[in-house]
Amino acid sequence: MKIIISPAKKMNVVPDILPYKDLPVFINQAERLKQELQTYSLSELQKLFACNEKIAKLNYERYRTMNLYQMLSPAILSYEGIQYQYMAPVVFTDSELEYVQKHLRILSGFYGVLKPMDGVVPYRLEMQAKLRIGVYKNLYEYWGKMIYEELIKGENLIINLASKEYSKVIEAYLTSNITFINFVFGKLVNGKIKVSGTYAKMARGEMVRFMAQNQIFDLEERLDNNEKHNEYVSHCYHVLQSFDRLGYCFEESLSSKTQLVFLQK
Repeated sequence: MKIIISPAKKMNVVPDILPYKDLPVFINQAERLKQELQTYSLSELQKLFACNEKIAKLNYERYRTMNLYQMLSPAILSYEGIQYQYMAPVVFTDSELEYVQKHLRILSGFYGVLKPMDGVVPYRLEMQAKLRIGVYKNLYEYWGKMIYEELIKGENLIINLASKEYSKVIEAYLTSNITFINFVFGKLVNGKIKVSGTYAKMARGEMVRFMAQNQIFDLEERLDNNEKHNEYVSHCYHVLQSFDRLGYCFEESLSSKTQLVFLQK
């Protein structure tokens, strides 16, 4: 089982908290992206990132001096967005860190896919950025099936806590033998589900924390080796329904086997 989440735009270097464990699996592909971005002027980066001048200058300087092998910090501690604040990995126990290292994967426009303890540097590059790389029109074409194929090695269940911008790089290649479970965190307004981007990010972070604290879906520990895939998925589905943080409750009538809906009361 793998859990996928999105990265965050805001990043920092935190080398003194925990050492990183590995280099990203697609570091060579990230190096190529770095070299391409180093050819961009300040104004071109600002347009590419659709950001203000201050943020453009920060990242222009980052790319000018970037070294993907120095001053690295663990990916899960380097992102500072709302989702990561509510996940609160800085206070994870050793067993919780081991759990996310095994099951959690961060999708990235720059690095492709990251394990939580992979060493990264601060960067800015959203998956939806209109960046041309050689014959590739954008990052979705550049990454192609690489991220998907890396993610599903030995796996047949994906828990999707990523935004559509990032999950589409996986969904485009799904096959019938992969179970892909989506999540909706919303509120019922006039009979329709309304999703707040901010609250959804908070809930995704809390869900990762919930799963890590409860060691959910650890196949080797929870199930016998001969347990069938559909029974395993059913078990996972049932356990996830107990999530009740931030005022969310599972709504069975609006859910399906491939989409779990949680509503705030």
